[in-house]
Amino acid sequence: MWNTLFAAMLRRLVKTGDLTLVMPNSEILTLGNGQAPSVHVTLHGADLPRKLILNPELAMGEAYMDEALTIQDDDVRGFLTLIVRNFGQGHLPQTQKLMRALRIAKRRWDQFIPRGAAAKNAQHHYDISTPFYYLFLDEDRQYTCAYFKDPGFTLEQAQEAKKAHIAGKLMIKPGMRVLDIGSGWGGLAITLARDYGAHVTGVTLSEEQRKAATLRAQEAGVADKVDFRLQDYRDVTEQFDRIVSVGMLEHVGQPQYPTYFKQVEKNLAKDGIALIHFIGRVGPPGNLSPWFQKYIFPGGYTPALSEVASVIEKTSLEPADIEVWRTHYDRTLYEWLIRFEDRLDEVRAMGYDERFIRMWRYYLIASELSLSDMPHVLYHVQLHKHQGVVPITRDYLYVKGAPEPHSSFPEGFVPEK
Repeated sequence: MWNTLFAAMLRRLVKTGDLTLVMPNSEILTLGNGQAPSVHVTLHGADLPRKLILNPELAMGEAYMDEALTIQDDDVRGFLTLIVRNFGQGHLPQTQKLMRALRIAKRRWDQFIPRGAAAKNAQHHYDISTPFYYLFLDEDRQYTCAYFKDPGFTLEQAQEAKKAHIAGKLMIKPGMRVLDIGSGWGGLAITLARDYGAHVTGVTLSEEQRKAATLRAQEAGVADKVDFRLQDYRDVTEQFDRIVSVGMLEHVGQPQYPTYFKQVEKNLAKDGIALIHFIGRVGPPGNLSPWFQKYIFPGGYTPALSEVASVIEKTSLEPADIEVWRTHYDRTLYEWLIRFEDRLDEVRAMGYDERFIRMWRYYLIASELSLSDMPHVLYHVQLHKHQGVVPITRDYLYVKGAPEPHSSFPEGFVPEK
């Protein structure tokens, strides 16, 4: 019965692309319109069709990790591209549409993140191993979207451009006190201290990140200007001239947004500037994939802009500028994937097994496609408490006449499988 139901679901779903699927009972399905991408997939295990019907996003990722779903030539990119594009065209059966609606309806429960859960969630992802992250990140260990002002930029150049763009929006001056919410491995805080003369307080819930950031600040000669704390952002009591939060809002949880922005309001000086850098949706509210919730970012969520704006409206904070970065994050994720794949021997030498490697590959490619083929972008929301703090045009950020590319990828670029 489950095989029959699953085959019927796929026939309704897959209208574009070219999918050859070998079922657990050896039945072969040929689906799609014959166009690219062309993918050959084999299912192993009699129970897999049932799992894929009941919770397709979770079961699909788990099946790939466990080799219960194998893809010819390990073409994960082609397979996920085919699935994402057909999902996006609305070919889901009614039962799947209902299940997605239920997940969206209960997202507030899934994203309720009290203090203990927040620390546990951060440790789940960021305390894997600092040396592991260093294998594929840029030299400054930036684990957020880079800024490819020029499509020919290396990852290192694009991450430097990101930090410079953020510093420009913050209008940093020597001696200013800056709060970095979710300070990661310390690269942005160190840059603001070393290159702009700021005094930076960075807060994180990852002890691994705090230790690494503290050591890096010492090595950079700015230990007297940077204070990295293992602290929940909700416990910060001081006021700051500037507040920056890069890639942190996605981990806060939608029910905590009022608390988050009230805390920014509380910590920001009257004439201060805050910049919130986060992945968001260009459509209405949704939910994070259950596979990502379980394996990658417990409690994570990429909000719709409306969910953020409606909360900011209830504070004394005012939006000074909202900028949308398109294609920059999918290019960043692609660069991380290439570096990760090039250093698999070192990943294995660290003790990570093939299942972990498949999980990380699936995560990076799925994340890239969520930004290239699904309605996700990177938002910069710049905030102040009254007009006159931030210039009324963006001229202060740019050299006049500098061209802005339409895509972060070079013209004609085709990602490798």
